[in-house]
Amino acid sequence: MGCAGSTPTEGDGNVKKIRKPKPWKHPQPITKSQLVQMREEFWDTAPHYGGRKEIWDALRAAAEADLTLAQVIVDSAAVIVQSADLTVCYDERGAKYELPKYVLSEPTNLIQES
Repeated sequence: MGCAGSTPTEGDGNVKKIRKPKPWKHPQPITKSQLVQMREEFWDTAPHYGGRKEIWDALRAAAEADLTLAQVIVDSAAVIVQSADLTVCYDERGAKYELPKYVLSEPTNLIQES
């Protein structure tokens, strides 16, 4: 009989549809400017942890875009999306790219600056 539930297209990791990350809470309430600073620090240092700069650039563009454009960006950069919220991705050479939630969405405890 064989495996009735499998199809040839299953397991193709780079067709995963991107979605927004689940709501999350930062350990302590932070302001929008603190969040922006954390994001800048991450993107400035991310390429130093491995992977290719052009993939990091594509992931940053995708993280800052709406979902439709983000999908086009990761597809055209040949990024393999492990987690649909972009927290874990790979390039075609197998290098792993991990993105913290704070570069993908705002925390639920973001405080307004006065």
